[in-house]
Amino acid sequence: MHRWFGTSLAAALLLTACVTINVYFPAAEAKEAAREFVDKVIGDETPAGQAKPQLPGGQGGSAWVQPRERSFDWLALVGIGTAHAQESANISIKTPAIQAIQDRMAARFRAQLSAAFDAGALGLTRDGMIEVRDASKLALKDRVAITQAVAEDNRDRKAVYREVAVANGHPEWEGKIRETFAQQWIASAHAGWWYQDAGGSWKQK
Repeated sequence: MHRWFGTSLAAALLLTACVTINVYFPAAEAKEAAREFVDKVIGDETPAGQAKPQLPGGQGGSAWVQPRERSFDWLALVGIGTAHAQESANISIKTPAIQAIQDRMAARFRAQLSAAFDAGALGLTRDGMIEVRDASKLALKDRVAITQAVAEDNRDRKAVYREVAVANGHPEWEGKIRETFAQQWIASAHAGWWYQDAGGSWKQK
């Protein structure tokens, strides 16, 4: 009886450990996917003399991370598969819905938002949104249109964070995806743009 109980307990612990591994959030892969998305929207402005970060294998523009070599999975012998797929996770941003949002955002940025960011009127918030930071930097005739563009862009930002999480089979990752994108928007911001630091204070890049 004691031997059966001990064996069952060990099996339950192994299954629990496996489930825990399965929900691991692949932060590095999410960061690369965010960088690829953001660079297409706002343009990849790499400072002169500074090399663009490269992914393993020299893949500079892809969210794919090359799988790492793994040791033998002895748990597979007892029918318990471990979540090795997470070690080489590929956060996909190539769905039609995500691509449509990305195209809208890129077009809006070129047509309206870029100049407003350069002028210091707009800023990147710490939660992955944008905000009219100083309306006085905008021509009076442009203020209504830019305010509307900001609202539309923020709707698209919320949508893309949700879509990336859902497209990769983990809706519960939406908060983490948003946090990752928020950091990337600021990291990819052009010189002179305004952004919020972790405490909510405005700073200029």
